[in-house]
Amino acid sequence: MNKQAIHDRIDHLRQTLAAQDLTAIIVPSADPHLSEYLPEYWQARLWLSGFSGSVGTLVVTADFAGLWTDSRYWVHAAEQLDGTGISLEKLAPGQPNHIDWLAAHLAEGDSVAVDGNVLSIAEQDRLLDAFDANDITLITERDVLTEVWTDRPALPSASLYAHNAQFLAQSATAKLTAVRAGMAETGATHHLLSSLDDIAWLTNLRGSDVDYNPVFLAHMLIDADKATLFIDNNKVSADIAQSLKDSGITLADYEAVQDALGTLTADNLLLLDPSKIAVGTLSKMGDGVGFIEQMAPSTLLKSVKSNADIDHVREAMRQDGAALCEFFAIFEQRLKAGERLSELDIDSMLIDVRSQQPHYVSPSFPTIAGFNENGALPHYRATPEKFSYLDVTEGEGGLLLIDSGAQYQNGTTDITRVVGIGQVSSEHKRDFTTVLKAHIALARAHFPDGIASPLIDAICRAPLWQAQMDYGHGTGHGVGYFLNVHEGPQVIAYSASTPKERAMKEGMISSNEPGLYREGKWGIRIENLVVNMQVVNPTESEFGDFLNFETITYCPIDTRLIEPSLLDQVESDWLNDYHRQVYAELKDRVDGAALEWLTERTQAI
Repeated sequence: MNKQAIHDRIDHLRQTLAAQDLTAIIVPSADPHLSEYLPEYWQARLWLSGFSGSVGTLVVTADFAGLWTDSRYWVHAAEQLDGTGISLEKLAPGQPNHIDWLAAHLAEGDSVAVDGNVLSIAEQDRLLDAFDANDITLITERDVLTEVWTDRPALPSASLYAHNAQFLAQSATAKLTAVRAGMAETGATHHLLSSLDDIAWLTNLRGSDVDYNPVFLAHMLIDADKATLFIDNNKVSADIAQSLKDSGITLADYEAVQDALGTLTADNLLLLDPSKIAVGTLSKMGDGVGFIEQMAPSTLLKSVKSNADIDHVREAMRQDGAALCEFFAIFEQRLKAGERLSELDIDSMLIDVRSQQPHYVSPSFPTIAGFNENGALPHYRATPEKFSYLDVTEGEGGLLLIDSGAQYQNGTTDITRVVGIGQVSSEHKRDFTTVLKAHIALARAHFPDGIASPLIDAICRAPLWQAQMDYGHGTGHGVGYFLNVHEGPQVIAYSASTPKERAMKEGMISSNEPGLYREGKWGIRIENLVVNMQVVNPTESEFGDFLNFETITYCPIDTRLIEPSLLDQVESDWLNDYHRQVYAELKDRVDGAALEWLTERTQAI
């Protein structure tokens, strides 16, 4: 992005702040649904700063502009912010975040604006706690950017479509019944949903309003007798409208949700998730309405997949594995033929092979293809303006990290593999094998049914910690069923909190993705998806029920990058068993060069 354009936009924003007598503005990475991936209309932080990472918060005052982001993006952000006048503020344990900075640098009587339409209730509470002590005013009623971003894109308008009935284990009516049971347990009379994946899951509908996630912009208000979907009615066909009506769901305009909430009275109790509802959505709420603030019942319900769902996901994984065999066979053939490939070629090649599989819809997130030092950036993304060729000098080699996934009607996939280019070194193999040991440690783990998911992170990291190594991101995230590739409530990360909602339950699908990143050199990550299963034929029974993982990603792990002497017998056996399973699952789905590649890459070590 043009750096002068960033300067001009920040200057215009500062002039607008001065004209409105505002001291500072916060521009988060958010929309009214607190989504991870945003429609262009809500990408204000990107438009103002030029920083393209998915996580970041911009703060602008009369004499300061800073962007806070975590360690996954520090190198990336430093490059994009250089020359813009915006400083990189690193989010790290013990370091001030944007709220701390504002509380420390603003004076009594100062005011901070943030658009309430993109500010969660939970975040507002944190801001008020910090600001009240210093008599700093928080203003959420104004969208200051409307005067600055005059050519703002329109809201998306793609039509809804039904999730294919052959892949549905539950009707929308049954799901509504389960949600109402959850409401009844809390005593709530009404329940507000704004999180898009919850609404898509609950209605059994999908959309194209957000890149990579098959969701649509909507809110939903549920009580004991009715459910209302607030949506742009132009997106709803007659057939979809009828299916919603048959499920007991009525339609209303997207913008009408505030008015509907304004009709609630002091006799009502509204259940909502404060981290998933924007302040602006409640702007017309009357006084006296009671609130129950906790995770939405649907978030917990959709995290536990049925046996039928899991069977469908296994099939999607087989399809994805077959596509990857085709990709790697073609990729290696083109390299061997002397063709000069770049990181950008990886994405187009993956889309080509995946799109030939049944029920394919789209990628599930932007492909990460990072060669050598680019692989050391966990959320790197090659662009036409900045990418690398897969070039090595004679006698030397490098590592290519490929993190990709797809949305199929029968499942969502997410996989990371590392490929050696040229002659890899002993250091490459040592690092790769250590990460593999960590991956195997978690893949083999047994753990109590209901344990808080962050607590099992140490099992995975132990082999790396033993070698005094570590990585800055979480080890695992939940994965949706033809929904968001990042799904809660479970998260495998020791830095995360451990509320009861993050308990590991049978049927949850998560990622297993330890890594290792040497800045300026290379990055390694090995990722499979795993499903929580009850331990079969347990050796003990008096200590409660235990879970273990079934790995459901089917794609070889490159044994050419392994230093076998670093693996013990149990680890070698796990890898060989995994490769036997991969071969058995995929051998009848590929032929020619892809079958040859699969056969060679699944040989025992």
